[in-house]
Amino acid sequence: MGVNTDWDIEQYRTKFEPLDHWNLKKEFMETHKSLIEEDRLVCLAQVYANIQLLGCKYPGPIFRQVQELGKGLGAQYHKKRAGKLQRTFVGAKDAAG
Repeated sequence: MGVNTDWDIEQYRTKFEPLDHWNLKKEFMETHKSLIEEDRLVCLAQVYANIQLLGCKYPGPIFRQVQELGKGLGAQYHKKRAGKLQRTFVGAKDAAG
């Protein structure tokens, strides 16, 4: 039995989500829609976006899975962001020092 692909990716765009952020998630979902069930794919796409946009870290297995699924994706986003100011997150301990 195959994966159900009879669902609309666009329904998962949030109201205030910037277009370039949405395009990252959308590309991820479009690439893997025929391989991963809808509920799981939507969650993995959000994890992918969190890693790419916010530098979030996740437990090993999920992080490795998303990194593998995300290989070769997001080129358009990263090309657009090249040369722009990047956020830097500093832990409270480091900031206090």
